Amino acid sequence: MVSKKKKKYSSGEGAQFMTRKAALKKLQLSLKDFRRICILKGIYPREPRNRKRAQKGAGGIKTLYHTKDIKFLLHEPILWKLRELKVYQQKIRKARAMREFRQMRKYLRDYPDINIDHIVKERYPTFVDALRDLDDCLTLCFLFSTFPSLKRVPRNQSLLCRRLTVEFMHAIIAAKALRKVFISVKGYYYQAELEGQTITWIVPHHFSFQPQSKDEVDFKIMSTFVEFYTMMLGFVNFKLYHSLNLVYPPKLTAAFSDTDKELVDEQAYVAERIAAMNIPVIKLEGANEVEELPEIDIFQSEGEDPQKLEEAKQEAEKVKKLKTMFKGLKFYINREVPREPLVFIIRCFGGEVSWDKDLFVGATFDESDESIAYQIVDRPNMDKQYLSRYYVQPQWVFDSVNTRTLLPISKYLMGAELPPHLSPFVDKTRDQVYKPPEERALLDPNFKPLNDDEDSGSEIEEASDEDEEGKDDSEVEDPEQALTKQYQQEVEEDSTSEDEDDDIDPEKKKLKKEKKKAMSVTTGVPHKEHPYQKEIEDKQAFRLREKLVRKKYRNLYKSMKAGQEKRKKEIWLLRKKRRLHDEKVKEAKKAEKHKKKIQAIEAASA
Repeated sequence: MVSKKKKKYSSGEGAQFMTRKAALKKLQLSLKDFRRICILKGIYPREPRNRKRAQKGAGGIKTLYHTKDIKFLLHEPILWKLRELKVYQQKIRKARAMREFRQMRKYLRDYPDINIDHIVKERYPTFVDALRDLDDCLTLCFLFSTFPSLKRVPRNQSLLCRRLTVEFMHAIIAAKALRKVFISVKGYYYQAELEGQTITWIVPHHFSFQPQSKDEVDFKIMSTFVEFYTMMLGFVNFKLYHSLNLVYPPKLTAAFSDTDKELVDEQAYVAERIAAMNIPVIKLEGANEVEELPEIDIFQSEGEDPQKLEEAKQEAEKVKKLKTMFKGLKFYINREVPREPLVFIIRCFGGEVSWDKDLFVGATFDESDESIAYQIVDRPNMDKQYLSRYYVQPQWVFDSVNTRTLLPISKYLMGAELPPHLSPFVDKTRDQVYKPPEERALLDPNFKPLNDDEDSGSEIEEASDEDEEGKDDSEVEDPEQALTKQYQQEVEEDSTSEDEDDDIDPEKKKLKKEKKKAMSVTTGVPHKEHPYQKEIEDKQAFRLREKLVRKKYRNLYKSMKAGQEKRKKEIWLLRKKRRLHDEKVKEAKKAEKHKKKIQAIEAASA
């Protein structure tokens, strides 16, 4: 029996991939609906190994999808909903064209809604899975919460994002889960820890909205992402509130309700949002406080490093202290200071916040309250000051959170020149990372930065090497001195014993002397190795080890070395930039000093 000849591209990569045009034909959807369902289901284009085979011999570059993914979409219930929507849109268009407005209103009233609950449950089977994928969700929801009513962004979507983001911030405050904060040009970076998962998101600065042209940003696609993310964030908020024994949904101000049809301006919205954050959330009746995690017990087991366990215990103790860092402290915020991030941060660590009640809603105590510990100001001076409180700049709060302790306020006083705001998002496991002098001084109290030629490439490394060599020499000299002292003591003891043993037989004395000569210790001369010779030998040995790398790993090794060289170059450039910056600042100070001197001389002569 003759077997049938296999068709070309019926197996392998030719059968595994499908073009977007073929996918649209198979699903019988428009491009707009196809994009929407792909975003909701988390399906994205793939890159094949061999594009010519995947495109069945066709040239050019086409958008390809896995055939499996497209077949998976065939069984999705939302497909029928999308077709229903298409039918309703045709009916509404026809009724409008025929001027049957009563019928058109009826169709608009019965317009079907798409429910995507099952998609969220399908993509995130457990709560931890949802928390792992929460970074993009929060960043986009916080961005959309700042948008006004746009043509391609529904008004209720922005309102929903506002309400959900405030609910999430309340959950973070109640759980005291915030760990790191940082201010950048993009906005405020926050990092929280929930259920053992690290979540990082960005809250943009509140500027007046500038409409974008159609070509720059596709708001329709972003709105589809937000449609899924709002549903996901609703699930997460519900679970978080119930795990913290809080009532869900929380009672917020009128600005966050979907029924509010009036356009709230940006200033009023921000004021309402901050006021909502300053009010504690209602707890469930009969619910106790959320139990603190117990202290970590160290149990020695095989294959585990005791040092890592000790580090984990120390980290847990630091986090415990961080959660109550501002407990019992009252903060008053001046009107020129951005209130939202400070209210969120201070409340996360147990502090109380207030502001001028005549300007903004939601104030809890007045400026004249004597129990206020810190007043946060961002101006050079103030006419009226209270002796019972400290006047600090906003950066003190951020830096205190990142260092996990209340920093000394001397560098952050009103009108003082602030230290650099260092980013806490640094990977400590990576080597070859540039550390500015301020960060090194923070990590090592004994570090003293050089004044003139600081960080000029290899100079710091040479200085550190010299210090280490000096330490090694001092460590070597101490035991040598001890040995010489001990030897002298032994020699003195021997001499005294010889005087005592004069009356013993001369033969015995001769034998004793011979034994002592055999056992005598002479002072040794330390052998000094030439440092350059050792470096040359190390380099030669390293080159020999490089030659032993197998052929199949050689390309990987080359790429690793290229990465190391790239990072080395980046560090060198950053050091050079810092050195140039320091020189510029030094010259400016000198010029200012010289100017003041000339002014003083002129004033004296006048």
